[in-house]
Amino acid sequence: MKPAPFEYEAPSSVEEALRLLADPAIETSLLAGGQSLVPALNMRLARPERLVDLGRIEGLDAIRDENGALCIGAMATKRSIERSALVAQKQPLLHEATGHIAHPQIRNRGTLGGSMAHADPAAEYPAVAVALDAEFRVIGPSGERRIAAADFFVTYLTTALAEDEILLEVTFPERPAGEGVGFAEICRRHGDFAMAGAAATARLEAGRYQDARIVLFGVDATPVRALSQEERLRGEVPSEALHAEVAAAIGAGLEEPPGDQHASPEFRRQLARTVSKRALEAAVARAAKA
Repeated sequence: MKPAPFEYEAPSSVEEALRLLADPAIETSLLAGGQSLVPALNMRLARPERLVDLGRIEGLDAIRDENGALCIGAMATKRSIERSALVAQKQPLLHEATGHIAHPQIRNRGTLGGSMAHADPAAEYPAVAVALDAEFRVIGPSGERRIAAADFFVTYLTTALAEDEILLEVTFPERPAGEGVGFAEICRRHGDFAMAGAAATARLEAGRYQDARIVLFGVDATPVRALSQEERLRGEVPSEALHAEVAAAIGAGLEEPPGDQHASPEFRRQLARTVSKRALEAAVARAAKA
């Protein structure tokens, strides 16, 4: 199929893009990498009257260190993130997760901002953003504002971005000393969206958990943070038995995992247990070596 007719604009500034987006006379969609939007256009699941391509706005693809924090422009491609030595050094969880996304051809065009704003519940980046306490810098007619990752993802394919706002940048705060990270996902085929996945961080002190984060994706309408199990780990000595208990509790605690042609709700609970344990164990192993 081919998309329905639409107007195409490629502004050279954020201000021009905002003006086009705010026009009430025409339904407008923003085009970032296009790896989700273009298929939707071709299948006519999306029918905007105008596309505003952000690809010609200078500076929106920057990757930089700002006082220890890692700041990545919304138009930075996944491939540039995957190949960035700065990302690998500053945020290895983000770097590792990027290598799991689709295939190189997709990562060459797909962008950080496009993935975050699309908010697919099976995507890797939203879960990583929640696990790392990322912050989203957005701009609209009233100026800039910042949104915490915990508040950014509202429900299925829906974020806290207003219709007239543009995502400019995602900031990942400086990693705590001694933090280990882990990432795991299970797909039907390499490059597919995950049936279930988990991102984890861990810090140890005197051989015991000082802090841990476990965030699942592909099991609900938004990333799911396992807050009660994170608290349970605090002060405990890592062990396979402990991790198995925590992972089992995480799977059992999922309210209503989706069921589809790929996995039933109960199978997704089992997958959630598996990826939680794998990600947590990887994080602990790396924390022990930090």
